[in-house]
Amino acid sequence: MNSNASPDRARRGSDVSRAAREGLGVALATSAYGVSFGALGVAAGLDVWQTCVLSLLMFTGGSQFAFVGVLAAGGIAAMPAAIASAALLGVRNVAYSIRMVPIIGTHVWRRVLATPFTIDESTAVALAQHDPRARQVGFWVTGVGIYIGWNLSTLLGALLGDVLGDPRAWGLDAAAAAAFLALLWPRLRHRQPIIVGIAAAVVATVLTPVLMPGLPVIIAAVVAIIVGWTNMWSTPESERAWDEPDDVAEREGLP
Repeated sequence: MNSNASPDRARRGSDVSRAAREGLGVALATSAYGVSFGALGVAAGLDVWQTCVLSLLMFTGGSQFAFVGVLAAGGIAAMPAAIASAALLGVRNVAYSIRMVPIIGTHVWRRVLATPFTIDESTAVALAQHDPRARQVGFWVTGVGIYIGWNLSTLLGALLGDVLGDPRAWGLDAAAAAAFLALLWPRLRHRQPIIVGIAAAVVATVLTPVLMPGLPVIIAAVVAIIVGWTNMWSTPESERAWDEPDDVAEREGLP
């Protein structure tokens, strides 16, 4: 029995180490474009401390980019739309938190501590692991690593905002769009998500020139929900599944 236990421990140790390495790699890559947010936040009219506090308290890149993007386009008058857009994008983290409960544990204090770190990247790294302990390590290393790196790079970007000049000259304004596309692309495997994406994009494109900044995004999201809901009933059963990426451990029957 001891001879079998030793290889098992070694395998688990290897899985945990791999999860930690993956988490650190994702944290470094993701933290890098926090510089973009810092520069864009200052360019949108926030000062350095306001930009940094936004990263410290909101800490969800998509919502942060949406907030400063709408604020930059519409000024203070667009503040309600900016808040609504950021909140709408942040709702996805609620779904992540529900999925992560079995991994984080049911203890209240663990769930409270995990709340700010439950983001796209930490969820993805955790679910890509096969060992329960590796899943926990992947989640915490990724989430905490990105939180630290993102806030440091936000500060750097905000401080360098004046030196960099117009963020568009460096392509920094495209960082948010590139991040969203990276999240969306793996889902475009079946007819339903493609139709939903096209419908939302068309609505946002048509309405952007005529409505206050931020409102087209909100309306496009509502249209996406309606189109997705109605289209689901006309989609073949074989195409209704919103597939996870190939490396997600659920494919092998894990919880």
